[in-house]
Amino acid sequence: MCSRWIVLAFCCMGQLCADQSLKPQLAAPQLATNNPTLTTVSLEKPFCVFDSSLHPNKSYVIYLYAMKELASVISSLVTDNSNKPLGSTFQQTSGGELGPYKAAMFNVPSCASPPNLADVGDVNKVSNVLKQYLFRVGDDGTCLYDPNFLDVCNPPLAPDTAYRFKYVLVDSTEGIMKDQSLWSDPIKTRKIKLPLKIDTWPGRRSGGMIVITSILSVLIFLLLVGLLAAVSFAVSSAVIKSEDSSAETRHMSQTSQQSELRPRLSSE
Repeated sequence: MCSRWIVLAFCCMGQLCADQSLKPQLAAPQLATNNPTLTTVSLEKPFCVFDSSLHPNKSYVIYLYAMKELASVISSLVTDNSNKPLGSTFQQTSGGELGPYKAAMFNVPSCASPPNLADVGDVNKVSNVLKQYLFRVGDDGTCLYDPNFLDVCNPPLAPDTAYRFKYVLVDSTEGIMKDQSLWSDPIKTRKIKLPLKIDTWPGRRSGGMIVITSILSVLIFLLLVGLLAAVSFAVSSAVIKSEDSSAETRHMSQTSQQSELRPRLSSE
């Protein structure tokens, strides 16, 4: 009886993993820290998701669509009546508010030879591994304003906004959709913090801020020490000058007194 429950549990877990693999997922925290950000979301590429739909003699690409969570369900379709993927842009959909827009296009990730995640610890290989394994939505901040830009535009996302994402497998020869993932769960970008709500407690500051604060404190201390030294030097110089002037005055008075006494003595 117990063994049946164990088998059933494994089957449920397997079905859960299978269902999860049919929709875009957030990248693992070990690979993409600070994810999502204010304007970007890092997703795992669809490894081994569309293998059953691939034909060995054909060429395929992956389209990534994005839309805001509040977009209507009716407008969530990514193909037309002839099963061709839509080419809706960020501008045409008001940034995904009116429906999905094509945010990216890339080659189908190889399920047979995925990137070795152990290479993430190698400084010389980490960039290439992350490029193969992840895709960052909202990573292009210039395509909207470049009149010569002809590629798929992937502009920054809106802060504090929930988005959904979908992968679509497209036959690049026929230009029609062969398969697609489910829409992802809502993924919300981070919220901008108001200056008055930012925590300034030292324990929440970054190492760079602490170093800068320490350097500024040392510089202010040295400036105050220099100022005090200058004031002390000026005061001591003034005292010495006053003593010298008083001594000179006494010397001149004594000299004048002696000069006055000499005529008197000679007359007597």
